[in-house]
Amino acid sequence: MNEIVCPNCGEDENLKGDSKESGNTEKVTVICETCEMKWERNLTPKCPSCASEDLRTAVRSIVDKSRGTQLSIQSLTVVYLCPECDVEELIAWNQSNTPLPPYELPYDIE
Repeated sequence: MNEIVCPNCGEDENLKGDSKESGNTEKVTVICETCEMKWERNLTPKCPSCASEDLRTAVRSIVDKSRGTQLSIQSLTVVYLCPECDVEELIAWNQSNTPLPPYELPYDIE
């Protein structure tokens, strides 16, 4: 996951995005509500490992326990796979065309 942080103060929660202010559908103006810094963020996804913009779109499932220990898909999220860095997941997606498994499964807190 790409984390967005303010380049000035490092804030990662009190951020507000506004694509209308930038006037560009490929960028969004991000405003840090802590230090009031504004910057433009490019919306073109990039591979976090190699910075390639040649990514493939896939879908990953988000699961939760629905009854006892039974896991059910609760929602889906779009992910971007790099043909160089995410080879195994890209092969699995292309062969099955079903949602990729979640990054982590829910667990009971004891």
